[in-house]
Amino acid sequence: MFPGLNPKKMQQVMKQMGIAQEEISASRVIIEKTDNSRIIIENPSVTKIKMQGQETFQIAGDATEQAGEVGISEQDVQAIIEKTGCSEEQAREVLEKTGDLADAILELS
Repeated sequence: MFPGLNPKKMQQVMKQMGIAQEEISASRVIIEKTDNSRIIIENPSVTKIKMQGQETFQIAGDATEQAGEVGISEQDVQAIIEKTGCSEEQAREVLEKTGDLADAILELS
């Protein structure tokens, strides 16, 4: 944390200040975001820090991000059908593949 400071001394100072650290053994950490995507951290180093009645977590590792599930609304399907004249099945298939209304319309046009 501070260059040149003995780690044992640092632990003593933190304890005096009411700060407690705990290493947590974990094989993977998954953070689910509000847009349904996920951040997955493999081989994490997880530290729980208690300070002034609050707990915080420090996580380091190999992170990757996964896109969320594609939600298909009836309005999107109908808009694609109106703009391109395709079937409902084609509209759904291309919308699932592209995940974007504008891209689906361009692909079917």
